[in-house]
Amino acid sequence: MKFMELGFRPDTFYTVESVRSVSSDLLNDLIIQVKSTKYLLHKFPMLSKCLRLKNLVSSQSLETETSQDQQVIQLVDFPGETEAFELCAKFCYGITITLCAHNVVAVRCAAEYLGMTEEVELGETENLVQRLELFLTSCVFKSWRDSFVTLQTTKVLPLWSEDLGITNRCIEAIANGVNVSPGEDFSTQLETGLLRNQSRRRRDEILCNGGGSKVESLRWWGEDLAELGLDLYRRTMVAIKSSNRKISPRLIGNALRIYASKWLPSIEERSADSNLVLESVISLLPEEKSSVPCSFLLQLLKMANIMNVSHSSKMELAIKAGNQLDKATVSELLIPLSDKSGMLYDVDVVAIMVKQFLSHISPEIRPTRTRTEHSRSRSEENINLEEIQEIRGSLSTSSSPPLLSKVAKLVDSYLQEIARDVNLTVSKFVELAESIPDVSRICHDDLYKAIDIYLQVHEKIEKCERKRLCRILDCKKLSVEASKKAAQNELLPLRVIVQILFVEQARATIAATTNNITTNETSVLRRSFTTRREEGIEEERDETKPSGGFLQSTPSRFMALCAIPRQPKKMLCKLLSISRSLSQRI
Repeated sequence: MKFMELGFRPDTFYTVESVRSVSSDLLNDLIIQVKSTKYLLHKFPMLSKCLRLKNLVSSQSLETETSQDQQVIQLVDFPGETEAFELCAKFCYGITITLCAHNVVAVRCAAEYLGMTEEVELGETENLVQRLELFLTSCVFKSWRDSFVTLQTTKVLPLWSEDLGITNRCIEAIANGVNVSPGEDFSTQLETGLLRNQSRRRRDEILCNGGGSKVESLRWWGEDLAELGLDLYRRTMVAIKSSNRKISPRLIGNALRIYASKWLPSIEERSADSNLVLESVISLLPEEKSSVPCSFLLQLLKMANIMNVSHSSKMELAIKAGNQLDKATVSELLIPLSDKSGMLYDVDVVAIMVKQFLSHISPEIRPTRTRTEHSRSRSEENINLEEIQEIRGSLSTSSSPPLLSKVAKLVDSYLQEIARDVNLTVSKFVELAESIPDVSRICHDDLYKAIDIYLQVHEKIEKCERKRLCRILDCKKLSVEASKKAAQNELLPLRVIVQILFVEQARATIAATTNNITTNETSVLRRSFTTRREEGIEEERDETKPSGGFLQSTPSRFMALCAIPRQPKKMLCKLLSISRSLSQRI
């Protein structure tokens, strides 16, 4: 740390009963009260350098011409403590004083208050204000450490520091000193005593060995800045981001992470000032993608939901996290919800992230079918053997972009977690599931697991809601193992089981064509499935009829009832066993 010494005389100040005096052969003729301390001084050295004291003594002399008592000059609004005044007084007496980054702000404000400028100085020597400005410009603002320490001391006298421009000049010096290469006055820029011991040792190794990568050597300033209060930190980071030097967004993001980890408490220990800190950190986040890890963004989003920060800040976090959603995990997406809906997790914000990711990664990809397209039951679709064969091949090789497939799997795993929430509505579940494009969801096994969990937790949902939930499931994309489990799942609607059996029958037909399975077994499987398929189709039509449509559909209902076996469960088991036997023979 750099310092400056002024004066050459020894210190002759002494204290008697809380009164500070100067040893001299001359009598004291000036009494000054600063805070709770009284000073017995002399007019000549003090008034020759302090314009304010000169004016106060002149006005006091006019008021006390008839009085023989010496009055005390009260410096009521003196900035800072008595130490700063005493340093100014010693300068007037020519006593040696030492100035450094720790006390230069207080002395500079005191000198400005006392009027120690060139206007009152007699002779060619500079007064204290000019000497302090020279020290600040030539020494303090040339060093990162001195600038940083000086900036911290401005919080004691914020208004005076602002008026004198000390705060802004410190911030500007710090911003200019951030992006310094190891060979560019690196030792001066790195000398700071505010780092943790581990960081200090690592920095010393870099300095002694002359090694270390540039990225490692430039991370130290984020730890230093974390010591600042919120207002100074925000202003400094804004200056760093807007400086002419090209600062890496990753370094800025790393500095924000360090500051947040220090000043943002845990969710259980949040304080009243946490909202301000969180809002400031969010506003300072770089715009560049991947400048801040997705995990950090989601952590901020969790705190934002708990602390009820502004909606715009939440949306900013959701959009930034959505741009790199492929790097998130399921546990990180479980964002608590603090509203009165009763739901455990914020599903809406995850849907926003998915939408942002899709628009960012591949805008041309079409989303999953809409509700209108889902109105027709998938059990009524005409699925030919070629389509089944094509889908079977897609399970192993997919043309979907890897990032899309990764996010689709992430969303399906997320659906499995939130499906356990008893207050989660079918609409929320379906909307999130439908936000994933069909092309990116290669296999529907994870989606089936999520639906199964939801049906187990929500046993009392209406039949129409149950069917609406299962419409998002594409049975053609279920694996053989998942199809076997789904075909025996009593929670699934009848039409879904019919569709699963049809897919299995189609797969068996493909295998029969390839492996010459007997025509008799294949025809038995087809006849059994056709009966069950007609039952499912007729049931679907009856449910879509108006309330008065029973009489109109009597012939078709009668035919369907004639075709339905008396024991449908046994028929399904028999059909499934036939399908399994065919698969085993294959």
